[in-house]
Amino acid sequence: MSESLGSAVPLSTTEPRPAAAQRVLPLRHPGRWIASAIVLVVVTQIVHGLATNPFFQWDRFQYWFLRPTILDGLLITLEVTLYSAVLGLLVGILLALARLSQSPVLRAVSWVYIWLFRSVPLIVVLLFLYNFSALYKTLSLGVPFGPAFLTFDESRLATDMVVAVVGLSLNEAAYAAEVVRGGILSVDQGQHEAASALGLPKGYQFTRIVFPQALRSITPNYVNQLIGLIKGTSLVFYVSLLDLFGSVQSMGSTYPGDIVPLLLVATAWYLILTSVVSVVQFYVERYYSRGALRSLPPTPLQKVRTGLRDLRARVRKEAAT
Repeated sequence: MSESLGSAVPLSTTEPRPAAAQRVLPLRHPGRWIASAIVLVVVTQIVHGLATNPFFQWDRFQYWFLRPTILDGLLITLEVTLYSAVLGLLVGILLALARLSQSPVLRAVSWVYIWLFRSVPLIVVLLFLYNFSALYKTLSLGVPFGPAFLTFDESRLATDMVVAVVGLSLNEAAYAAEVVRGGILSVDQGQHEAASALGLPKGYQFTRIVFPQALRSITPNYVNQLIGLIKGTSLVFYVSLLDLFGSVQSMGSTYPGDIVPLLLVATAWYLILTSVVSVVQFYVERYYSRGALRSLPPTPLQKVRTGLRDLRARVRKEAAT
């Protein structure tokens, strides 16, 4: 028995390679490389065309970019955006709560308001408010079909800034209401039940438990609305308010040879404003994601550091092999 075992011939004379000498080759993706090369070529052509085409007049763009007229219009754009965003969000919260209330009157009025202002174009709302004094010379507060306690002269009250802010706020509130309502409905029903089981007041439940959780869903959607609001301020030019776009239009009429660089100036400033809002959106979302995610999403700087670290590790690995 021992001799037969000792004289047995091994099944394979080839010894396995050590684990350190084995190398796993990554899967090739030729289609990805081809698509990336095509995109880089197209982007390079676009950048080259923008930089070398004399029609864009980049010297005039540089001249107009920080002119006082443009900066004054930019300041008006920021003011209109700020006032409209705050008022639109506050009214939107009230409309959302009305749609979620148990009162059929509040639900019906809120639904009609949202339906109306989501259906009517913003430019129509602004023009209607701009010509509102033709319909009502005065505005009054008092008993319906009875005496008026306060009376206002509509022509003095409705300045160009007021018309722009009110029109944008009314339009923004309709969309903000749906954003807020969707965020509140996204909160797990168990949170409402737990808060009610603790005997907490309704107002406290909403402000300290429901609404903070709903902000995780409200923030990205409302920031999209805010970006649209920044661009929507360009329509206030039609109610005689010289915002950023209005200033560009006015200067373009005075200097017709600089229309293209002036439009590029407006484009650049709108890009800057929306980019700043997007950065703020990222950090607000990151703040409200605490407790909902195991780890917070990395910041752009952290992504760059991680990418550089991975690149150095890959280069060292390639050099070692």
